[in-house]
Amino acid sequence: MENYQFPNGFLWGGATAANQMEGGYKEGNKGLNIADVLPGGKERYNVLLNPGFDFEIHPEKNSYPNHEAIDFYHRYKEDIALFAEMGFKAFRMSIAWTRIFPNGDEVVANEEGLAFYDRVFDELHKYGIEPVVTISHYEMPLHLVKEYGGWRNRQVVTFFERYAMAIFNRYKNKVKYWMTFNEINSGLVMPIQGLGFSIQNEADKFQPTFQAYHHQFLASAMAVKACHEIIPNSQIGCMILYAPVYAFDSNPENVLYSLQEEQLFNYFCGDVQVRGEYPAFIKRYFKEHQIELEIHDGDLDLIKQGKVDYIGFSYYMSRTEKKVKTVEEASQGNIIGGVKNPFLKASDWGWEIDPVGLRISLNKLYDRYQIPLFIVENGLGAYDKVEEDGSINDDYRIDYLREHVQAMGEAIEDGVELMGYTTWGCIDMVSMSSGEFSKRYGFIYVDKHDDGSGTLERKKKKSFYWYKEVISTNGENIGS
Repeated sequence: MENYQFPNGFLWGGATAANQMEGGYKEGNKGLNIADVLPGGKERYNVLLNPGFDFEIHPEKNSYPNHEAIDFYHRYKEDIALFAEMGFKAFRMSIAWTRIFPNGDEVVANEEGLAFYDRVFDELHKYGIEPVVTISHYEMPLHLVKEYGGWRNRQVVTFFERYAMAIFNRYKNKVKYWMTFNEINSGLVMPIQGLGFSIQNEADKFQPTFQAYHHQFLASAMAVKACHEIIPNSQIGCMILYAPVYAFDSNPENVLYSLQEEQLFNYFCGDVQVRGEYPAFIKRYFKEHQIELEIHDGDLDLIKQGKVDYIGFSYYMSRTEKKVKTVEEASQGNIIGGVKNPFLKASDWGWEIDPVGLRISLNKLYDRYQIPLFIVENGLGAYDKVEEDGSINDDYRIDYLREHVQAMGEAIEDGVELMGYTTWGCIDMVSMSSGEFSKRYGFIYVDKHDDGSGTLERKKKKSFYWYKEVISTNGENIGS
């Protein structure tokens, strides 16, 4: 097809995260969070997996690009005006927990932090842009990690509930769309970011990881209930990192292995938050890994009562799996593992590009859950070149996005209920996985570089005008 019918009111827009764009990491009485202590550079992902990570800032030997990021904290009016020029219907952003509760365990919220987001939401509404707010996006208060052990500690559920209640009450007339935890299932591969602790012993990771997940599920359910009570017309969703898992071949052993990997990574967290109960397949997994969750009376009832309204998810790549694979077969670029898929090309960072996989993902998710879906992250990280005349001709990004928007249109024709599409990194910012500025996703170029140099000047890329046209026509004729 070439002519796609996207629903009226479809939420076209862009997506960001506070810790990757705001900067001002000590301004407005903000406390330190996990992202503030992560160094920049290509080895950041290894740091995220490092069991010896000390959660301290060492400026004498490391750079910390998140500290200034792209300075949205001071330039939000300029950036929102650019989003409005593109015609955004929605802007996905996160609230930095440590702007509201600097240590995470305070009783009284920080007024300076609350007031900052008041100003941001007011600016968005001035242009008719709906904020889509992630409550926790890879930036847990550092104090909760160091003093309480992150989500391993049940007390953190209470702290999160206090935080969520504070922002629901403050912004009940300004924010309709919410999500609880960003890419909640990423804690299975990056516990530092997703669950707020490092694994000291690989062999003993299972019990603390899944106990932490139980606490996050409780926190999510509490947030959903509170949101519905405080903001009756709200919609609050979960958010998962989704990547369909293909079997490398028709060998039944590989087919079964890919199924099991998909169940654990793609569906475990979704089943609990959408269906309101632990899935059947996880019982055997718990038994085989000697996992015994500490579940209090009322926990499972709360999870049942706190089911989300929609599923937000990120889609960047698919994953191809074999039960037994060699080091040479591994797909090094894909952050969630697997083997190289011979039918797919990859980005500059080795992430395999699979637009058909997005249509597959949308169909699988909708078939399983039958609730609205919202693609809240999708995009191409690439090196961009500023030409002598100042132009940035990112046709490769346009091609990538066009193919993924076409896949969305096909999925809607398939019967999938899709709420919206917010591309990741609509403005260049710090990469979460690598801490680089050179890994750019945006429609808007920011003059900031890996060594910290740059003016922070904003420039429109060629894709800026392409996406503006997509939004203005509600995705019609995207195939042309």
